[in-house]
Amino acid sequence: MHYIAKSITSPHNDEVKALARLVQSSRDRRKEGVMVLEGIHLLESWLQAGGAPSRVYLNEAAQSKHEVTQLLERLPAGTVVVSLPEAVMAKATALASAAELLALCPRPQPAEPDAAAARVMLEDIQDPGNLGTILRTAAAAGVYEIFLSKGCVDVFSPKVLRSGMGAHFALNIHEHADLAAELQGFAGRKLVTHLEGSSSLYGHDLTGPLALVFGNEGAGVSDGLLRLADARIRIPMPGHAESLNVAMAATVCLFERVRQQEARP
Repeated sequence: MHYIAKSITSPHNDEVKALARLVQSSRDRRKEGVMVLEGIHLLESWLQAGGAPSRVYLNEAAQSKHEVTQLLERLPAGTVVVSLPEAVMAKATALASAAELLALCPRPQPAEPDAAAARVMLEDIQDPGNLGTILRTAAAAGVYEIFLSKGCVDVFSPKVLRSGMGAHFALNIHEHADLAAELQGFAGRKLVTHLEGSSSLYGHDLTGPLALVFGNEGAGVSDGLLRLADARIRIPMPGHAESLNVAMAATVCLFERVRQQEARP
């Protein structure tokens, strides 16, 4: 065994209480510069991306599972693995049933953005499921530069991480970005989705340097960002729906870009 095994049995232990606060509080996570990964898949994705956990908390009820033991063997030497009874593990998680493990990891820091790369810009996205789905879609579509306004939900919250399914670790995520300044400094095309957009998504060239801007679930994109756009685009909806969920709208736009790229000779 190359990791350091420890155990905690009391739900009143200070370390368990601190872990629960980190799961629940974005303020505490930001203050300590950490994220909490829940479950095997997220930790596996983090390790594949070259990351290392600061500490792993293992659900005793899952410690004999083959996939768990295999994952533990891949941890960097010297990693502390703390075993918790399932009832204690449940105190630290917001999930209905405790995951096999929780991993405390350093919060990723973005690299300098690629000035010529396509990017997704998100203004005040509030729903963790929407944000995670957009990130997963962007990674799948090969758009890796992500800019988030200060009003977005914590992108490294456990809920967003679970929804992203590991996509976070393939992306260059810029939090608390000044979207107006970023748009003004971007040399590529700037397209903003809008229900009353003057032109169809399908009439635009989405290949090459491109900024796609998506707004808040209720309010949409702000007037300030709308004024900076080269075009306000709409997704044609010949059916009876008034609008698309923002994550679905982002999916349609990003994979129309993929389709156009595939169609190029």
